[in-house]
Amino acid sequence: MINRLNQLPPFQRAIAKAHLCSAGARYEDLDRPIVAVVNTWNEIVPGHAPLRELAEHVKRGIIQAGGTPLEFNTIAICDGITQGHCGMNYVLPSRELIADSVETMILSHDIFDGMVLLGSCDKIVPALMMAAARINLPSILVSAGPNVPEIKPRDSKAARQSFLRGEIDEKTLVAETLKYYPGPGICPYLGTANTMGMLTEAIGLALPGNGLVPAQSSLRFSLAEESGIQVVKLIKTGIFPKQILSKESFENAIKVLLAIGGSLNAVLHLLALAKEVEVDLTLEDFDRLSRVTPFLTAVVPNDQDYTVVDIHRAGGTPAVMKRLEPLLHTEIITVTGQTVRDNLLQVKEIGELIHSLESPLQPEGGLVVLYGSLAPDGALLKRSAISGTESRIEGVARVFNSEEECLAADNVSPEEILVVRYEGPAGGPGMRELHRVTEFLQVHGGKAILTDGRFSGASGGISAGYISPEAYAGGPIALVQNGDRLIIDLENRLLDLMVTPEELAVRRGRFVPVQKKASPLLQRYARRVSSANLGAIVID
Repeated sequence: MINRLNQLPPFQRAIAKAHLCSAGARYEDLDRPIVAVVNTWNEIVPGHAPLRELAEHVKRGIIQAGGTPLEFNTIAICDGITQGHCGMNYVLPSRELIADSVETMILSHDIFDGMVLLGSCDKIVPALMMAAARINLPSILVSAGPNVPEIKPRDSKAARQSFLRGEIDEKTLVAETLKYYPGPGICPYLGTANTMGMLTEAIGLALPGNGLVPAQSSLRFSLAEESGIQVVKLIKTGIFPKQILSKESFENAIKVLLAIGGSLNAVLHLLALAKEVEVDLTLEDFDRLSRVTPFLTAVVPNDQDYTVVDIHRAGGTPAVMKRLEPLLHTEIITVTGQTVRDNLLQVKEIGELIHSLESPLQPEGGLVVLYGSLAPDGALLKRSAISGTESRIEGVARVFNSEEECLAADNVSPEEILVVRYEGPAGGPGMRELHRVTEFLQVHGGKAILTDGRFSGASGGISAGYISPEAYAGGPIALVQNGDRLIIDLENRLLDLMVTPEELAVRRGRFVPVQKKASPLLQRYARRVSSANLGAIVID
């Protein structure tokens, strides 16, 4: 078995070992496989607070299997704290910062034989997956798992709406919210964090159960230790991320995403991950698969009675994949060292919450890709989060050039569709989530929201986002005016601006993009970021 440290020239190897021993390593342990324990722990993010303790279980497994763990940290941002203000501009750019920081630590030292990457939340998990793909050392992902709520999602939602109406004070809202988030762990709804946790399993980069086993449980500790053991096995057998991340594994992940009605942000992240391994993946793949993959299980925000913990109790991601097995590519390898088919042989029972292919909740997937005169390069909508059966929505535009403008609006008409623009990757810059706008819509009225920004995985209602091209790039959304007629047609996958080409040509002749003030970091990001339909990746 190769030890990269021992491949250094003799003098440099000795000096490197001296530095590592000075930091606390034992000399005798440096001839074993050296495993980076990449931790995103901090005291700010609930989903990351448990990772300090969980890393010790990972290290125990690595040592038990004959490896030597060495831990380092990188950043992690809490989307919940950054909602509704300028802090959200930094969240999507942090994905690239995290991936770059892991690459920098691993490749600069050049002593590691494998990696265990600990992360839980929205942009952090995809960043760690991107780093694993880019660096291509034997790697495995570990999550903290969701917390277990004491109240129903609808009770938490009711408390928030009561606060927005001025019926309860801040202290009461905090107390009610702590019944929904009773302790450290990932927020228990099917937002981006839990969606990506499930997709780490579906794509083959994490052990079965990694996505939804509850935080701070004995099963979660055991899974962390087993992940440490398994990464050493991956080093010994020579299984690398690029062997796992094939077009087939991406299609498996997309089908799970569609079957659970997961976060729209996952589309951005899968596109970005595919770019790291040069897999040809486009929005057309999501649209094609959404037409043949049924929606099988509904938890918040798609249903207000159940959380992801209920999916865990019904069998978790493995049970969802077992239901989907006839539609999956099952002969491909995963970090278990076995194929998807072999992994699914271990699934014995599936709870009623996860429907069968024969009796789905909806015949098509929970996510819809829209095209049309407003979104020539595509837009995304979570169909599973829409209550009722309405499939064609028409209304008149009410236009805002920022989230703040929208949140300050009053006298919203039931016929209005709120158009929030200049929130795209470059125009934001940073492509903020507009979760507060979806809450605003529920309280103040209006038919729908359209934006070139993003939505939180917790968002519900008729909300189409990720509109490409974005306003800053001169996309049609930049030309919308108050009173324009808009159509969202879910059956025909259309998002149209009902304005004549001649009128749009006149407006385009007057177009000047809105320039927002931004920090040097965000200015650099805006200059280099691609469109949302390409994954909002940073390009040269």
